[in-house]
Amino acid sequence: MYQVKAYQLARFINIEECKQALTWPIVFQDSDELFYEVKPHAYVYVFLHGMVSFFNLTEDEIAIEIKKLKPHCTTYFSEKISEEFSIIIEPSVQEVEFNLVKLPSLDSEMIRLVMLNTSQSVALNRYSEITESLLQETNIHTKYLENKGKLDISGNKLKRFIGKTLNIKNGILENLYIFDSPNVTWEDENLNKLNSALKQTFDLKDRYTQIQERINIIKENLELFKDIMDHQESSKLEWIIIILILVEVVDMFILKFI
Repeated sequence: MYQVKAYQLARFINIEECKQALTWPIVFQDSDELFYEVKPHAYVYVFLHGMVSFFNLTEDEIAIEIKKLKPHCTTYFSEKISEEFSIIIEPSVQEVEFNLVKLPSLDSEMIRLVMLNTSQSVALNRYSEITESLLQETNIHTKYLENKGKLDISGNKLKRFIGKTLNIKNGILENLYIFDSPNVTWEDENLNKLNSALKQTFDLKDRYTQIQERINIIKENLELFKDIMDHQESSKLEWIIIILILVEVVDMFILKFI
């Protein structure tokens, strides 16, 4: 039995730096990914958005490779989100079960698909935690609004909150390939079946949809907060104008009386 272990190492990994610094043979590469064979039937899969997946490496070997990658990371995470998936080789068998896949051989493209989907699952775990935290923070403000009839958040803080939500949404769109199949699956029916089965086993599409729904709820709440704040600012301006007019009128009366 072989193990795939995927980690969220950082917010970003510099792919160009990795290509120059790492001397392993490259099996596949594009602008966002590097797939290395570090030794026979042992692979490292590096992603621009901070994920790294390992196949057929020991814990000690993984720790060594992570140290090599750390200098090329932006916002390195000391506490890493991780996930494991097992691979069993059985000739003429291709099946995906819970936390386990049976492959007919140690085919590098099949292994790459398993590593890709495991990494996507790790990314979903991270975004699930982030969006859940944002939703809880939003609920605090909505409960305050319900109880007090006003907001407990300043305009500047609200703008930062909106910016954070938009950045997370953009990161999800850039980072996750849940609805896209790798080009290699278009030409090989077995790879296409494997990729579809892995997505279903990891429940990638439903988890992705749940995260998007949370973001939409947060976005709707923030838009409501912004509308309320704009109304409050508008009301303040109206009162300021009224007060200035009253001051002007009183001043005219005083001048006339004098």
